[in-house]
Amino acid sequence: MTQRAGGGRVKATIYSIATELGISASTVSRAFSRPHMVNESVRERIMATATAQGYELNRAARGLATGKTGLIGLVVLDITNPFFPPLVRAIERAASASDASVLLVDAESGGADAAEQLRRLSGQVDGLIVASTRLPKAVLQDAVGSTPTVLVNRAERGIPSVVCDNSEALRQAADHLVTLGHRRILLLQGPDGSWAAKQRTAAVRGWAKDAPGEVELIEIGPVEATFEAGWAAASEIAAQQATAVMAFDDFVACGVVGGLAEIGLSVPGDVSVVGCDDVLLARTVTPQLSTVKVDFDELGGRAVALLSDVSAGRTARNVVVPGSFAPRGTTAAV
Repeated sequence: MTQRAGGGRVKATIYSIATELGISASTVSRAFSRPHMVNESVRERIMATATAQGYELNRAARGLATGKTGLIGLVVLDITNPFFPPLVRAIERAASASDASVLLVDAESGGADAAEQLRRLSGQVDGLIVASTRLPKAVLQDAVGSTPTVLVNRAERGIPSVVCDNSEALRQAADHLVTLGHRRILLLQGPDGSWAAKQRTAAVRGWAKDAPGEVELIEIGPVEATFEAGWAAASEIAAQQATAVMAFDDFVACGVVGGLAEIGLSVPGDVSVVGCDDVLLARTVTPQLSTVKVDFDELGGRAVALLSDVSAGRTARNVVVPGSFAPRGTTAAV
């Protein structure tokens, strides 16, 4: 802000900057919209004066001049799932560090209008980050059109992506259960159509093939990634006489803990439970949930960096972030 005679303050503009420096307003404007067209020393003086005056660049005006909005569109599958808030925060932090803002859209669990939401959003932003979408690949590509796009928590050939590979961590979790004496382990599969659910199921099945002969893997599902789905599965878990459960994610796992308690089974006294993702809920329940951890800051930061590469036309490589197993209070010896 600039000082007005009499002690008041007025909003800084390109004209106030130009007046102070004794140059034209058009030169100041070009320093922001087309910096390559302004002499470096002049541009540095303009930026220093703009900072001193507290000048804030109007994004709409910059968009008219450069064709860039400074906005990243972020589409998440279901904001009520605890997986997404820390991911959103990580992406917003990384975007802010790159002088970009995030426009968040909740796709309402992949409803029929998800493609239309993407289509509308793609025309308003410089690029898209789409997390955990279940849209068919062809529908997804048609919806985003030519807008630079990065997928998170899903990998598709021909679309840049950032995913968390939990395969090794899930195997470590299963080995942990066997070490504790569990021989009848139940896999509670995730949602039908979910890329992450398929990957996690494949990892546990792969482990089971190499497990000792006396270990039995039981599978039920698919179930939706909700607390209620985990709660509802508790009776079948008990009927299967499983001593340990590996749930699709932490939200489902916490539902399992609550459902088992309702029918008189304690965790980990009667049944051990393992989740996946290490969301805040996993650390606030009692006992704390044994789970597979994902680094949300790295996941979000890498997604924003990858989108920058895609937008700039640079070669984009798919990014894989490894998970890690964290044994806590919901697993114990048989």
